[in-house]
Parts: sequence; structure tokens; C-alpha cells
Amino acid sequence: MKFRVLLACVLLALALPQARAADNPDVAALRQRLVALDADPVAAGIAALERLQARQAVDELAAARPRQREGALQVAQWRVETAEVATRTELARRELDRLERERADLLVEASRREAARARQEAERLRIQAQIQAEEAARLREAAEAEAMARQEAESVLEGVSAREAARLRAARQRAEELKRQEEELLRSLEAGDTPGTPR
Repeated sequence: MKFRVLLACVLLALALPQARAADNPDVAALRQRLVALDADPVAAGIAALERLQARQAVDELAAARPRQREGALQVAQWRVETAEVATRTELARRELDRLERERADLLVEASRREAARARQEAERLRIQAQIQAEEAARLREAAEAEAMARQEAESVLEGVSAREAARLRAARQRAEELKRQEEELLRSLEAGDTPGTPR
């Protein structure tokens, strides 16, 4: 008989907070906020201590006597709000960390692309400089070959001019010699035709 009475008292004690919670809209609203936190898969496992403290405070509010209900409500509201703020703060921190990692990855990628562009530009300038150097060498060789050809031509012309000058001098000397001989012949003829000279 005593056991049955004790069991009934225990069941009544367990059912009393639930009955009070059903009659207390503040408890229902706070528990609904905690359920919303727990239902968010992104926030799973975040602010576990704050959520536990909030659930305990809501349970204490549900079991509080009318004289204690106002203070328990303030504590429960503060605990639930703390759990929500802690969850949002941690989610924001994780999002910030993700954005920072993404930013770092983008900076690395941008730096890699910039380095690749710099290498391509350096290679382009190197090839351009090589082409210009080869063109300058070709032009220099062509100029040197032209100068040598001109020098050889001038040497040939000088040689031809010297030979022609020598020939011209020889021809003049020959003409002068022939003229001298002609003059001597004429003088000798004129001397033979003088009157009184025996023939």
C-alpha cells in the first residue's frame, strides 16, 4: 500500500512540470526556440554548453512555483538568447574562417596566374630580343660583306686604272717616239733636197 502511494507521488511529481509547461506559453515558446536551434543541421554541435544551460533553465521555469516564475522566466529567456547568440556567433566565425580561406586560396591562385603571366611576358621579351639581336647581326654581316665587296671593287678599279695609266703612258711615249722619228726623217729629207747638193 505504501509503495503504491509512493509511486503515485513520483508520477505526479514528474507529470506536474509537464502540466505546468503546457499551461505556460513562455515555456512552450522558449522550448520551440531551442528546438529550432537543434533542428538546424548547420548549427549541429555548436554552443552545446549554452544549449544545455538553456534547456535546464527552461525546465526550471516549467517547474517553478508562481512566486518564482518571474525570476525563472528572466533566467530562461537569458539562457535561450545566450544559446542563440552563441550559435550565431560561432556560425559567423566559421563563415568568416571559410571566407578567409577562400580569400587566401584566391590570392594564391591570383599570384600563381600573375607569376605565369610574368614568365610568359619574360619569355616573349626574350624571344623578341633574340630576334632583334639576330636581325642586327644579320644586318651587320651584310654591311660588312658589302663594305668588303666595295673595297675589293675599289681595289680592282684602282688596279685597272693603274694598268690603263701605264698603257696610256706607254702609248704616249710611243707616239712621241714616232713623232720624233718622223721629224728627224723630215729634216733629213729636207737636208737632201737643198740646192747645190750633188744628187
